[in-house]
Amino acid sequence: MAKSKVDLRNPMFRDDDAAREHLKKILWPLGPHCPRCGVTGNRITKLQGKSTRPGVYKCKDCRKPFSVTVGTVMERSHIPLSKWLLAAQLMASSKKSMSAHELHRMLGTSYEAAWFLFHRLREAANDIDGSSPIGGEGKVVEADESYIGGKARNKAFGPPPKKMAVFTLVEREGEAGSRHVADVTSKTLREVIVTQASRKSYLMTDEAIVDERLGREFAGHGTVNHSADEYVRTGGFHHTNTVEGFFALLKRAVYGQFHHVSEAHLHRYLAEADFKYNTLSKMILHAPTPCYGVSKASGFCIDSLTKPRTPKQKARAFLRWRASLESE
Repeated sequence: MAKSKVDLRNPMFRDDDAAREHLKKILWPLGPHCPRCGVTGNRITKLQGKSTRPGVYKCKDCRKPFSVTVGTVMERSHIPLSKWLLAAQLMASSKKSMSAHELHRMLGTSYEAAWFLFHRLREAANDIDGSSPIGGEGKVVEADESYIGGKARNKAFGPPPKKMAVFTLVEREGEAGSRHVADVTSKTLREVIVTQASRKSYLMTDEAIVDERLGREFAGHGTVNHSADEYVRTGGFHHTNTVEGFFALLKRAVYGQFHHVSEAHLHRYLAEADFKYNTLSKMILHAPTPCYGVSKASGFCIDSLTKPRTPKQKARAFLRWRASLESE
């Protein structure tokens, strides 16, 4: 799917009325509806008095006024709508994010307003419901931990900086989910893994974070031994390079843009990183691989009539081979 380009000269990035109309097309595709009682159609009246601010409607059922920003992170904000849209566009298009200082220089606002904008947008990027688990049958989920924080050698005096542990699950050619955890122990990580990842997945980790008992709860469990300089084995199937690539983007944002991340707001920075990674993954995925039949031994779709060549084909071939051994 080709990525649509956005022209920053669009009127919605400099005119509040155009920005409001753009939000209406996105949030109200079938027309205005009351965010409180849900009515629509002729039960909604647009207020057009001289003293009424633009874009205000009134519900005839609950008799409450509302606008397109009610129920969103833009509600009750005095920042112009056009700057909200421009900040959202700049934030979403920056692969390694953008600092609030850079945003306030570009928008002409105060640093506090830019910081407020970014954190509200990060809160909106948070997947609160988490309805769909990561992975699934025939899919590989990689899990690994990393640490966010400064280095002791960079301080001239004082105690070493605190390191904050981040645990991430990434489905190969799929989505990612990150959590800030208090400690990296099997008990703590198990709660994150079993609540975010489907147990029908093949779990891939390094040798340090997950014990064998947790691995047996999944369809399969593979490891690589990083302490012994082992990063890839079995022809490229066993590795955690996908989740390591996610951490590379996250740390480039921290070191190059934010420079410092407070533990109180770390979950919002992780939500931004997950949102960008997941959105990019949906945009660059190729068309579904054709299914030429179903393996009787494993039940997996046979996606190629030839020898597996791509990493995805190798992974599926390995899963089919492992399932055939278990069925014998």
